Parts: sequence; structure tokens; C-alpha cells
Amino acid sequence: DSVLYGADAAAGGVAVTTAPGSTSFPSLLYRGDAGNFGTYRNEVQLGGMRHAMDYYAAFSDLQTQNSIPADEYHRITSVANLGYNLSANTEIRAIVHQIDRATDLPGTYAFFGQSNDGKESDQDTFFSGTIDHSFKTNWVGDVRYGMVRKREQAKQYYPAGELVNDYLGGNYYGKVVTIRGANGYSATGRAIMNYSAANYGVYPNRIDSVNNRDNLMAESTYTFNPGLVFTGGFRFEDERGSEYSQAYFLNQKLERGNYDYNAQFRGTVKNRLFYSASGTVEKNDLYGTVGAPRVGLAYYLVKPGAGKFQGTRVSFNFAKGYQEPTLAQQQGSLYDFLAKNGGQATIDQLGISPIGAELARTYDGGVEQNLFGEHVMLRVDYFHNEFGNQIEGVPAQYIPQLLPNLSAAQQAQLEAFLNAEFAYELDLNSQSFRAQGVSAEMNWGVNSNLYIRAGYTYTDAVVQKSFSSDATAPSYNPKYPGIAIGDYGPLVGARPFRRPPHTGYTTVMYTHGPWTSVLTAAYASKSDDSTFLGYSDPNGGNSLLLPNRNLDHGYVKVDLGGTYRLNRRMEIYTQMNNLLSDQHIAPIGYTSLPFNLRTGLRIVLGHEPKN
Repeated sequence: DSVLYGADAAAGGVAVTTAPGSTSFPSLLYRGDAGNFGTYRNEVQLGGMRHAMDYYAAFSDLQTQNSIPADEYHRITSVANLGYNLSANTEIRAIVHQIDRATDLPGTYAFFGQSNDGKESDQDTFFSGTIDHSFKTNWVGDVRYGMVRKREQAKQYYPAGELVNDYLGGNYYGKVVTIRGANGYSATGRAIMNYSAANYGVYPNRIDSVNNRDNLMAESTYTFNPGLVFTGGFRFEDERGSEYSQAYFLNQKLERGNYDYNAQFRGTVKNRLFYSASGTVEKNDLYGTVGAPRVGLAYYLVKPGAGKFQGTRVSFNFAKGYQEPTLAQQQGSLYDFLAKNGGQATIDQLGISPIGAELARTYDGGVEQNLFGEHVMLRVDYFHNEFGNQIEGVPAQYIPQLLPNLSAAQQAQLEAFLNAEFAYELDLNSQSFRAQGVSAEMNWGVNSNLYIRAGYTYTDAVVQKSFSSDATAPSYNPKYPGIAIGDYGPLVGARPFRRPPHTGYTTVMYTHGPWTSVLTAAYASKSDDSTFLGYSDPNGGNSLLLPNRNLDHGYVKVDLGGTYRLNRRMEIYTQMNNLLSDQHIAPIGYTSLPFNLRTGLRIVLGHEPKN
């Protein structure tokens, strides 16, 4: 239940844990592999326990060139987890993660026929310190301090593309390409990649971003009996962020502090009815005080057993959630930008409000059936979700139109500035949509060697409100004059972008002796999207826009992995991804990584200490 992880969640939470050392002797693991596209990875782990202390440390280095020019990526990760039992009832623990990452930014390669020049680097540190204490056998509590330090540098060294005489006097464009959507529509032309110095482009340029967080959390759980368990907690979080660019005289700083109190009651009645009722009251620095309730129920109509149809469970869940904008979204608020640049009339006319929380209200319910002594599990769920006040990005080329007080030259300068300094869009809460559907899942333990898992989800999602429909007119490609297009966001009545109505997966795992193999497949149908190339051809027109409906291709991604254990200390493994070499897994414009493989060796060292 995400209420235990903070109120800043629309409909759920993901908990990531770092394993402690668990062997009574030092255990060393090495894993290294290499593959095509210049890919290699090395990883080493050390862990163990000694007296009252446990320890774990790991280091990993991943490098790849990927499959298109100027798309290299590397990530170096290190982690340490140290725990110590002060007494039988009290444990202290410290965990630190450090990530050093760099990736090229080739952009939408298929739209330009070449890679853009860009690079993003991150240096991130995550730390948590925890004290866990058992007051009694039925009463436990913990206090935790968390820290995040994130540094990011976005760089561009030169304006990639060919200098073309356009409606602004000359800018850099990609090659002439033909863009084809999965819906059968196509467009041929060249799109702007970068602005020239005459249009206020500055090269080289760099944006430095900082995102720091500190939080303190206290939580306690009291078990009255199996039928009633209470958990209550308090959390304070302080966030600070900044953006700096010497080339564009940008220097923004932002700080916000949030408090929240949460409580949860959970338990069981006769080991048949299971319930959870929880809520959070959050005082958010940006959008004030809000409450987020959540309720979950599950009931066994037939308890699990050895029979063919033993184990029938029904369930129901309801949640209301709030998600605050990121610091970058708050810094890029459209409302604030217009207010600072004389756009109050536009704010009043279009009803643009300060950026705030995204809202969610979710319901789901279903039935789970175990078959043949729990060898087979079938589950079917219905869900109905409402997402309101969702954040949309308005591209830089539209911003000048929202400032009619500026001259044409000033508008062109503003557009070039926003694009060149990586502020490709400004953000506001303007979209609402509902999503309902059915999901089904099957787990089948065929025998001790073979396990199969499969699932399918149908999602019927409809946009109820969007900036593209409510505040600005739809766009049109002259080649398709009768079809309204949402350039940077979906139109009312359409599907949200990049949410296919049909998705599914299949996993087959087989083990026999020293062999283990896993076959996985993921499926998705066509989905709505945009090329986001409005006003991007040399004439400042929309000739590179395509109709939104079913613009993104459906795909099937099949992966196969295998392991052979040579002995108890050593094994060889191979991972083959995208066996069908499907190039349409990523959204339109992006080039998916084709068939790729890695083969490597895993070695485990360690021995029991002598008495």
C-alpha cells in the first residue's frame, strides 16, 4: 500500500531494497559479459556476516555503443550496505548508492536521418540510515534518514544538421526523410534540428541541474492480534533544485518542504477476510494540505486446498492519490513564464493556473482461482481509473504565440532561446483522462522443471480535457486537410499518447540439471502519438505532422536467456534480446535496438570458516 511510502504517488508505489550480507563467511561473486554493439559489463559483489555485523558491497560497469551513431552509453554503479545489531532488539543500518552515468542524445534519429549532437551526464548519490527497534514482540518502530544528491549536465557542442535558408533566415536541418506511421499516413521533408547563431543559438552550451532531497521518517507498527495491526508514521522532506546556464544567463533556484502523516489498519477475520484501510494527510509546500485514502479487501469464497477448484478469492481496492510535479516541471511552469513575460492577458483568457498536483482516483476488483492443488492460478481484474489535472508540456514553438505583446522578431528570438537551452517545453496542469479495462493473468507450474506465466490487459483510455483542444486550435497537415491533429498533446475524445489498448506478456522457464532457460515475450498493439514536428519544416509549416490515431507501431519483443552451471562455483550464461529484431518497439521517430546478445561468466567464491 503506497500510503506507507509517502503521499506523493498517483496510484501505487515501488519499493527497491538492497540485500544485506547473509552468509556466515565472506562470499565473493563476479559476473562479466560482452556482446554486440560494443557492449560489455563487469560486476563484482562481496557480502557476509561476522558476529553482530553484516556487510554487502557491489560495483558494476556497463558500456555500450548502441546501434546508431552518437548513441553511446555508460553507467558505473557502486553500493554498500552495512548493518549492526546493537542488541537483540535494536539494529542500525546504513546504505549508500552512487551512480555515474553518461548518455549521448541522438534525438529522433528516424526524423532527421542523422544523430543530433548532445550528451547528458549524471552523478547521483543516494543514502539512507535506519534505526530499527523492537519495544515488545508485538510493537516495533524505526527512524530513517534519507538523502538524495543528483547532478546533471546537458551539453551540446555544435549545431548538428545542414544550414538551410528557411523562413527565419537560416537554421540547421536534418536530411530529407520519409516518415511513415503505423496508420498508413506518411510525410516527406526535412525538420529543424538546431537554431543558428543568427537566430540566437549558442554553441557550445551547457545546462547544469541540481536536485537535492533530505527526508526524515518515523514509523511504528503495533500488532493487537492477527485481526488488527496498526501502523502510523510521520515524514518530512526538504527538496532543493537549481538550473544554471552561462550561455543563456539562466540561474534558477527552488526549494520546497513537505510534511505528511500516515496511518494504516490491516488484518484478517478468521483467516478468510483480509482488509487494509489507510490514509495520508500531506501538507505540501506547493499545493497545500490534501488527504489520500486507500481501502483494500480480499475474501476467500473457497479456501486453498488440494482439490481441483480449491482457492477462490475475490478482491476490491480503492485509492485516491496526489503526485506533485518534479522540480524541473515547477521550474518550467508555463504560468510563471507567461506572468514574467507580460502574458497576463493570455493567462486570463485561457484560464492557465499555477502548476500543481496531478490527481488520481482508482478502483479495481477481481477474482483469483487456484486449480489442481494450486498448480495453476488464474486471475481476472476490472479497473476504472480517473486521472485529472495531469501535466502537459507545451513545446517551445508555441510559446511565442501565447505572448502576442511581443513583436515577430522577439517571438522568433524567444522560440530559439527556449529550444537551444534545452527548455523544449513548458508545463501546466491541463489534461484529464479516464482509463478502464480488464487484465487477466495465468501462472502454471506444469511440473518441477517447467513454469509458465502469461498475462493480457485491455485498456480503454479516453482524453476528457487537454490544452490542445480546450485552449489552442488543433493542427492540420495540408496533405491531410480534413484530419485534426494534436501536435504536442492528444485531442479530447482520443486516446492518451503511447498507451496501447492491448498489451500482454508470456514467460516460460525451464530447468533440467545444470541447464536453466527463460523465454519471455512482450506484446503491444498500435497506439496514438505525434511526430511533435509542428512548425518544423523550412517554411515553418506542419507538413511533417501525421494523424495521431495508431501512429505508433505494435510490436512483439522476444528475449531468450540461458544458464549452464559448470560446478557449484561457476556458470556460463547468455542473454539474447529482441530475437525478431523488431525496430518499432520505441515510439515513432526513435530507433529501437535490434537483435542483441551478451555472453558471460559468473563465478562465486567463498568458504565456511574452520572451527
